[in-house]
Amino acid sequence: MMTKSFSLLALAATLALPAAAQQDPKAGKILDAMSAKYQALNAFGANFTQTLENPSAKVKQNMSGDIVVSGKKFHLKMNGQEVINDGKTTWTYLKNENEVNIADADADSQDMSPSQIYTMYKKGYKYAYVQQAQDGGEAVDVIELTPENRTNEVIKVRLKVRKKDQTVKSWQMFKKNGNQYTFNIKNFRPNPPLTPSTFAFDKAEHKGVKVVDLR
Repeated sequence: MMTKSFSLLALAATLALPAAAQQDPKAGKILDAMSAKYQALNAFGANFTQTLENPSAKVKQNMSGDIVVSGKKFHLKMNGQEVINDGKTTWTYLKNENEVNIADADADSQDMSPSQIYTMYKKGYKYAYVQQAQDGGEAVDVIELTPENRTNEVIKVRLKVRKKDQTVKSWQMFKKNGNQYTFNIKNFRPNPPLTPSTFAFDKAEHKGVKVVDLR
C-alpha cells in the first residue's frame, strides 16, 4: 500500500535527473511563470485525486489526498497514511496500525519532496508546448516533458497549466510498464495558516502510538 499510496513522492524522484538540452521557449516561459508563482508563496495547500490505470492489465485505482507545502517541508495525507517532513526528519504515520516510522530526511534526496514538483522540469527533461485546450471549463496550456535519459522508467509527463493564474490543474505520467498516473489538483490554497504541528508529528495527539525510530 505504501508504494501505491505515495506514488506522488515516487513521481518526483523519477523526474530528478541532471541534464540540460535545447528547449521549447514557449513551454519554458509557461513553466517558469508557473514555478515562480509557487516559489513566491510562503506555503500552499491543495486537495488532489490520483488515478492509476494500466489498460493492458485492466487495472484502475482511485485515491485522494491533501498536501501542505512550505519550502522543503511538507505534510501529505493519503489513504489513511501521513508523511510529514520538516526538512530534517520524516515521520510516516500509519493510521490503521497506529504506528509512526521516524527517519532522517535525506538531504541528497530532496528531489523526492512534493515541494519539488514545480521545479523538477528544470532537470533532465525536454519540454515542448502541445496545445491550448479546455479542461473542465477552464483554458489550459498543455506541455509535455520527455526524459533525456532513455533508461528512465518514465516515458513522458503531460502537464496542464491554467492560463488564468499559472497554477497546475493536472498532470499525467506514463511509464514503461504500462502504468498511467493522473493527478488532479483541487481546492488550491495559497498561504494557508500553519501551526507548529503542521510539519512535525505530535505524539500526544496519537495515544498509544507505536514509535519505530529508524535513525
